[in-house]
Amino acid sequence: MAAATIVHDASEAVELCASYGLYLKPITKMSISVALPQLKQPGKSISNWEVMERLKGMVQTHQFSTLRISKSTMDFIRFEGEVENKSLVKSFLACLDGKTIKLSGFSDILKVRAAEYKIDFPTRHDWDSFFRDAKDMNETLPGERPDTIHLEGLPCKWFALKDSGSEKPSEEVLIKVFKKFGEIRNVDIPMLDPYREEMTGRNFHTFSFGGHLNFEAYVQYHEYAGFIKAMNALRGMKLMYKGDDGKAVACNVKVSFDSTKHLSDASIKKRQLERQKLQELEQQREEQKRREKEAEEKKKEEERKQKELEELERERKREEKLRKREQKQKDREARRNKKKLEKMQAEEQKKLQEKIRLEERKLLLAQRNLQSIRLIAELLSRAKVTLESCLFRIISRANKNEN
Repeated sequence: MAAATIVHDASEAVELCASYGLYLKPITKMSISVALPQLKQPGKSISNWEVMERLKGMVQTHQFSTLRISKSTMDFIRFEGEVENKSLVKSFLACLDGKTIKLSGFSDILKVRAAEYKIDFPTRHDWDSFFRDAKDMNETLPGERPDTIHLEGLPCKWFALKDSGSEKPSEEVLIKVFKKFGEIRNVDIPMLDPYREEMTGRNFHTFSFGGHLNFEAYVQYHEYAGFIKAMNALRGMKLMYKGDDGKAVACNVKVSFDSTKHLSDASIKKRQLERQKLQELEQQREEQKRREKEAEEKKKEEERKQKELEELERERKREEKLRKREQKQKDREARRNKKKLEKMQAEEQKKLQEKIRLEERKLLLAQRNLQSIRLIAELLSRAKVTLESCLFRIISRANKNEN
């Protein structure tokens, strides 16, 4: 789907659901083809941009809302142009169709053909013939008859519940918007079903070129009249959103009738069964994940405990090693102290023995001195006696001589 474009003139818009700012605006497209001449001069080419600018200049006072190249070949350039209002299409076609362009540097004239864009939209004949000829359809059953509209390219934000804070589309809003055409039997927004992508193998989250998230939806009416009224209202229209600020944007929406029995009772039941199986499978997966997670956590816990035990064992060994080292250090210190003590005791013993020897020597010397003194005293005593005896004899002799 193309990106949403700004709407400058919303005068032709038709109300769809005013409470959600949704309107239908006529598609005002045209197809423009410019025939290219045979290029005779090598290396020379026609500028697509220059042709586009010439086309813009041909519409005089008006201007295109959008103008883009849809196809470019050696023979022609095809453009898709869009204008603001349906009433302008005829005047644009009058300015373009059958006219010519003369490009600078080229002698040949470029012929322009313009026509109103043919919208790809199913007709009543399309769905009537489809359901009439379909062998596997029972038109008495809902979903197997023309009662369901398939819409693609709906912007999610435009169908989100107000003040919900979410940009997801709501089935409640979808019903409110499309019940205008008749009583709705059922709706389905595949992207809201978390199992649908797995069930179908499709991706329901699609983006427009503007980066906005789009969705597809199925709207089933109770009566054929509601279906017809909705298809007629949507034919040749694009969806327009007008914000609270008055600014409006519009986007093209692909509309078709459902040819796949999407909202038939059998299809709904089949999806419910598939969803139930997927839910059971998801529960089994979740249970398996839970068991695997528990096993992983148990394994991690055991590993943690094992690491703690290993760490404790390493710590014990470190402490044992440290204790042995400390014990060795203590033993070495004790041996050193013992040796030091023995050495000190030996030195003390030696000093004591030296002191005893000195004392013994002193004692011996004292004894010798005492003996010498005694001997001298004895000698002196004997000398004294001898002297006294000699003196006595002398005196006695002298006395005798005197007499």
